[in-house]
Amino acid sequence: MSTPRDPDDETPGGQDDLSGGVSADEAAWRSIIDNYGDRPEITDEPEIEIPGSPRGAFPEEEPEPPEPVEVEEHYVPPAPPPLPRPEPRRLLAWLGLFGVPSVVLVALMAQVNLPNWLGLILMVWFVGGFVYLVASMRPGAGDDYDDGAVL
Repeated sequence: MSTPRDPDDETPGGQDDLSGGVSADEAAWRSIIDNYGDRPEITDEPEIEIPGSPRGAFPEEEPEPPEPVEVEEHYVPPAPPPLPRPEPRRLLAWLGLFGVPSVVLVALMAQVNLPNWLGLILMVWFVGGFVYLVASMRPGAGDDYDDGAVL
């Protein structure tokens, strides 16, 4: 019958102290630990003399001071013209196209129940705005096959 072993009797490498052997991993680890902190000796290298700068080679010449730079006037573009105001029907169509989904989204996030008649008006406003904008597009816009700027 075998007796249970005491965990303190085993070495970290898994071998018993009784066998007397040390594993290769344990020996490598001991070598690393023993040599930790050893530093190679660095000998002093001779100082390298740097030749003098070009200014030191010609001490009688003094550098000329740079000429002052004249401040040039820069082009300042004119103020841009004000944005054109859309006609009221077109503005109403754009508000329907972008404003109605925003109102519905805010109402959903705030958990506000809109009355049925208001929901119907908002839906008609959205669809009507889209139809108006598509119908009022200029025919042939962008169909002139222009491939560059005209000078």
